[in-house]
Amino acid sequence: MKALYIETYIDAPVAKVWAHTQEPEQHVQWDLRFSEITYLPKSTKEETQRFRYATRLGFGLEVSGWGETVGKKQRPDGSASSALTFGSEHPLALIKEGSGYWKYLPEGNGTRFITGYNYTPRYGAIGGVIDRFIFRPLMSWATAWSFDCLRIWLEKGITPAISLRLALTHS
Repeated sequence: MKALYIETYIDAPVAKVWAHTQEPEQHVQWDLRFSEITYLPKSTKEETQRFRYATRLGFGLEVSGWGETVGKKQRPDGSASSALTFGSEHPLALIKEGSGYWKYLPEGNGTRFITGYNYTPRYGAIGGVIDRFIFRPLMSWATAWSFDCLRIWLEKGITPAISLRLALTHS
């Protein structure tokens, strides 16, 4: 399957975009894909950051999984990147495991914010069909909508909660 790729321009400095995407309490506010992200304790400062995530589906259903930040780098030219692996053993999760990255490129007074990620679906051929025609397009849309929500928050000060309410009202 083709990896998902989303990018946007945010009229905010790299440091501000970085803070709103790398801190779990900020991240869950704008990203539709997650209801909760919790960093797990580290034994040493050098150890990679592991985390638990959850997504509430409604009707009391929640899908949870794991992740690990496998690299973070901030460069002298002002750009930055982070990479992670993720997965889930939850029986309702279509994603078995995957990996992805975020890039933060300074551009003018703002940031070109980019993600690319891919994953392996579970449940064999049936899971592959569901992924190709339903889940992957939904994940692509949710990621793009979330990036736009982050952009509006950082550029205009409209919180993600208000953006979501406005989108639901408009719909």
